[in-house]
Amino acid sequence: MYALIDCNNFYASCERVFVPSLNGKPIVVLSNNDGCVIARSDEAKEAGIPMGAPAFKYNHIFKAKNINVFSSNYPLYADMSNRVTAVIRSFVPDIEVYSIDESFVNFKGFEKYDLKSYSLEMKERILQITKMPVCIGVAPTKTLAKVANRIAKKFPDHHNGVYVIDSKEKIDKALKWLKAGDIWGIGRRLSKRLGYMNINTAWDFTQLSDEYIKKNFSIVELRLKKELLGESVLQLDEIVRKKSIATTRSFEHNVKDYEYLKERVSTFSVSCAEKLRQQKSKCNIVTVYVATNRFDTENPYYSRAMSIQLPYDSNSNIIISKYALKVLDIIALDKYEYKKAGVIVSSIVLNNQMQMDMFNFENPKHEKLMNVIDKMNAKLGSGKVKIKLASQDLDRTWKMKQKNLSPCYTTKWEHLMRV
Repeated sequence: MYALIDCNNFYASCERVFVPSLNGKPIVVLSNNDGCVIARSDEAKEAGIPMGAPAFKYNHIFKAKNINVFSSNYPLYADMSNRVTAVIRSFVPDIEVYSIDESFVNFKGFEKYDLKSYSLEMKERILQITKMPVCIGVAPTKTLAKVANRIAKKFPDHHNGVYVIDSKEKIDKALKWLKAGDIWGIGRRLSKRLGYMNINTAWDFTQLSDEYIKKNFSIVELRLKKELLGESVLQLDEIVRKKSIATTRSFEHNVKDYEYLKERVSTFSVSCAEKLRQQKSKCNIVTVYVATNRFDTENPYYSRAMSIQLPYDSNSNIIISKYALKVLDIIALDKYEYKKAGVIVSSIVLNNQMQMDMFNFENPKHEKLMNVIDKMNAKLGSGKVKIKLASQDLDRTWKMKQKNLSPCYTTKWEHLMRV
């Protein structure tokens, strides 16, 4: 049996942990640079605030409906997520952290346990230690655990936040209740396609023959069908290195100065290179993208991304920045004012698994130089002057627009609560 433990309205709940007076009040959390709504409490949803709502368009609604607005506090959210995970590990060792607010566990070896009672105990312990409300869905497969979790969230009064699917009758009932578009792994396009075929529920989907699914869809949908019928084919994933790393930012104002744009892309490249070195890996592809303000109705919208393959795998600030700026020269047109830019590195391999080339290879001095830079920057600490490339602004410290940022509470000494 598997379980999915999902924190309720995670970002909003993190803000409420340290300010209990926010309980029962509408909360929205904004994206980087206070751009758009990325999280809502149930009260904010009832007030009609849509996901992705641009903050500048909804500011008057926030004020009119007394909605509490917060900037993203990622250090706090990550720490609270780790605390929840630590409590889960004390109950079940076999865990897959699926996202910042979701974890799968495998109850292998718990066959003699009453999983309903055990899950309720886990839920109460998480609430007691972290003050984070969670819902738990238990089922024979990961996909059905997702369904069970959705039922636990939808009907909290009936199931007290925990629902167990442990019989054929419960599976059939859940599948007839679940909409096809809400099946884990069914995207918007496939949901539309299923609608045209008059497949409206998960039950309808499972009635399709294996041969039909193989012919008209893919192996992914066939696995989904098996999972929905109670056959476990998706195992817990071990923690693996990231397949791509991105550093992207929206600017506070439109940017036409190419030198400013160049400096930003160089800094984003260095950030990606640092993250590569932290996970002891290198990349082979660098992608750069730029975009104008899509909400600006007076000027034409322009967005373009382009990738370049490195001659060899690298995690050097110098190499990744050099090739990123080559791409920027091609895609950044002078006639536009840019609102956003980003760098993405992909085709990532571990340092000890990189493909060697007899004729193209990185200068071995780069690795030693990057090690020294990382040690020096770590010693200098955040907020201090760091060792940078000449293409970066030595005086600039990148700081996001976060007008409604709450204290970190658990990750900064100066933000610790005083009692």
